[in-house]
Amino acid sequence: MFVNRLITTFLLTGSVVFGAQTAVDSKVQGQINRGKLLYLQHCVICHQSSGRGSPGTFPPLANSDYLTKNKEGSIRAIVEGLSGQLTVNGTNYDGVMPPVLLDDAKGADVLTYVRNAFGNSAEPVSADDVREVRAKSRFPTYEKLVKAHAYPALPKAPEGTRLRELVKLPDHGTRMASDGKALYVLTGGGDVWRVEVSSGKTNQILRGKDYIDRKRGEPSALGLTFDRDRRLYISCNQRNENGVLVTNEVTIFRTTEMNRGEPAKPRPWFYTTYPWGIGPFNHGVSHVAFGPDGMLYVSSGSRTDGSEPGTDPRFYKGGELTNTACLWRLNPAEEHPSLEIFCDGLRNAYGFCWNDRGELFATDNGPDADAPEELNRLERGKHYGFPFQFSNWTNKPYAYTPDPPLGVTFTRPVANSGPAAGGNIDKPLYTFHPHSSPAGIVYLGKDYPQPWRDSFLIVRYGHLIKKPQDHGFDLLQMRIEKQGDGYLAKTTTVLAPLGRPLDLVLGANRKVYILEYSRQTDNKGEFGSMPGRILEFALSE
Repeated sequence: MFVNRLITTFLLTGSVVFGAQTAVDSKVQGQINRGKLLYLQHCVICHQSSGRGSPGTFPPLANSDYLTKNKEGSIRAIVEGLSGQLTVNGTNYDGVMPPVLLDDAKGADVLTYVRNAFGNSAEPVSADDVREVRAKSRFPTYEKLVKAHAYPALPKAPEGTRLRELVKLPDHGTRMASDGKALYVLTGGGDVWRVEVSSGKTNQILRGKDYIDRKRGEPSALGLTFDRDRRLYISCNQRNENGVLVTNEVTIFRTTEMNRGEPAKPRPWFYTTYPWGIGPFNHGVSHVAFGPDGMLYVSSGSRTDGSEPGTDPRFYKGGELTNTACLWRLNPAEEHPSLEIFCDGLRNAYGFCWNDRGELFATDNGPDADAPEELNRLERGKHYGFPFQFSNWTNKPYAYTPDPPLGVTFTRPVANSGPAAGGNIDKPLYTFHPHSSPAGIVYLGKDYPQPWRDSFLIVRYGHLIKKPQDHGFDLLQMRIEKQGDGYLAKTTTVLAPLGRPLDLVLGANRKVYILEYSRQTDNKGEFGSMPGRILEFALSE
């Protein structure tokens, strides 16, 4: 509706200002006329009817040196999108532009239009020009772009519930938070986007480039939460290769001001470093959340798969360290907080939360050794096995698995009695299918209706290792009971398949918001690099 009104206004006011070109042949004029309509359908929301863009976020097309002097680059922006730093008219931009769903002819029309509007004057673009550049892009044909661009159909919601798409995201979200009024989405680069729940309107409130020092390495921001004063906390990892050893620079940023009612000016609040992990297994610091005690809890993932030593001289040859593969606790009242290890033996606890009895439960991602993924009940001072024991296994998963420390007792994960996620009532699994990547978790308390009350919802990101059968890509419900000295869960599938779901948060009116990282609903997809969306799951009609 908004776009239609904007198109009508734009056409009636005739607010296009053409460049120096005063006479064009009929073929080019036809391209310009068609391109004008395509611009209004696909480009105007970001680049505005004036072509001036949005300062700091979307670069201007008006009087654009990049647009008129870089024909191939302009075509590439349309056919495969743009990300990273871009300089336009002497100003740096560091945003994200997805590819535009236009075939070769339409791509040529809209580019010919913008290169000859808003004070620009440049040669037209042909369909052959677009086809040639597209062939060298990551989507070498328009058909492949269409396939990549498509969002999967929503799975069927259980009876008595509703599921809808809230918003398509401009970039890959790694974490969500809520201040009770709106959703906030963090990206790996440290950008934070505000999403209005009522309309899905999205606005960027923080840019990673403004507060993260890129000299320490490219950021991987994986944790986001609010405190009671509405300050945002953002956890960030950076691979620093400037020293003798490659290190992981860990910073937790905290906002210090408000800008038009939104958190602003993140500043480093906590900092630490340790040697980067062997191979691809440096999980870094991820989830941050405040506990019932008012303290900030922080998941510090492992730097190895299972404490393998490694041989590359740029990396520390030992296994885990005292501040990795564990859960931290920090005091938000301290300006320079000291690090307390709350519990140990966690490989990669991407999500954790508390129930209304103050019990803390955390998902944990397992190793390449095909051990079950875990859900653990975390308690202060306890050890959950990594890297000495996985799941309820008693065998050593690797030849290099170290012997367990003397006097340390390992706490088993929650037993899964099924029927979903690999569980079985006769022979429970501890806890989920291997490699299904459990991620975000929330607890549904007394305000939720039966059969949701006093249960957990957990999303599983899905396989990252090629296996004959896909596991994950779903939303699970777990009802957990104390049984002897452990815990037993009944697990059911709520929604499947989902597009690599990574996080979820609770909203008002018994609604749950699910963050899909990408559009890939199985491990066979070719286009997992395309950004995902946020889904709204209402647990009552």
